[in-house]
Amino acid sequence: MQIGPYKLKNRLILAPMAGVTDRPFRQLCRGLGAGMAVSEMVSSNSLLWGSDKTRRRANHDGEDDPKSVQIMGTDPQMMAEAARFNADNGAQIIDINMGCPAKKVCNVLAGSALLKDEPLVGRILESVVNAVDIPVTLKIRTGWDRESRNAVRIGQIAEESGIQALAIHGRTRADQYAGEAEYDTIADAKSRIHIPVIANGDINSPEKAKHVLDYTGVDAVMIGRAAQGRPWIFREIEHFLNTGETLPAPNVQEVRDILLKHLQNLHEFYGEKTGVRVARKHISWYSKGQPHGAAFRKTVNNIDDFESQLLMVHEFFERLIAKEEMAA
Repeated sequence: MQIGPYKLKNRLILAPMAGVTDRPFRQLCRGLGAGMAVSEMVSSNSLLWGSDKTRRRANHDGEDDPKSVQIMGTDPQMMAEAARFNADNGAQIIDINMGCPAKKVCNVLAGSALLKDEPLVGRILESVVNAVDIPVTLKIRTGWDRESRNAVRIGQIAEESGIQALAIHGRTRADQYAGEAEYDTIADAKSRIHIPVIANGDINSPEKAKHVLDYTGVDAVMIGRAAQGRPWIFREIEHFLNTGETLPAPNVQEVRDILLKHLQNLHEFYGEKTGVRVARKHISWYSKGQPHGAAFRKTVNNIDDFESQLLMVHEFFERLIAKEEMAA
């Protein structure tokens, strides 16, 4: 899988997710097998560039190449400016968001709402491609709704505009995240354009990843929600694709160690107050399915300081480890 001058180490990409794919999570997933990790989206509104949130989203210190940053907006000139801003701040790939189905995004005609206006899509893509000398990629959905799936046409516009890779989520904007992703539209797009195509949507196991790769013929798969609380899914998929064998799931001790390191990185990146709040959702994801996890989450979500949060997480997993050892 190659994007411009960057040859990825495998065919596995962490999907951009607002409020999730910050630098600590991107680095974690890269360390556990992802070939590339795309940042959460940055608004093209230049008034936001000086905010703490935007500065954090543009922070790539210590990340492996290639550093991919997703931008979102509706105005071609502002999108070009946003692309230049991020390229000047370390981005090596610019990804354009035309796939987000959130109402607050679509209500301003951004994200997947843009799929309704193909001429505007072309103008935005050309403006961004011409603004920077680094690769530009695009993420879309299959269309606005099931009666207007136009991913193939958008893919053709993208290729004509100089986009160097296309990621497609196998749902329409109207579908949100309901139902099951479909891959026929993705396979059709792959057969009709010549740039790399990446399949996204419901890829939650090594077996599903192989099925989607084989069925669609795409160049790579993109994993989003399945990596929440399970960042090791990338090494599991990579191992399965390379060997056909299923890699054992991490034991409780390794899960604890991964989580504690992740929390430490979150606290260092955000500072204690924000770091503790951001960490809560990750703690919930990691503890999902564990014995007494619901009671633990209810308690730990009321903790406001870093040391107490770490201590409670450590104690919870120590109890799980003790039970695991007793059962062995």
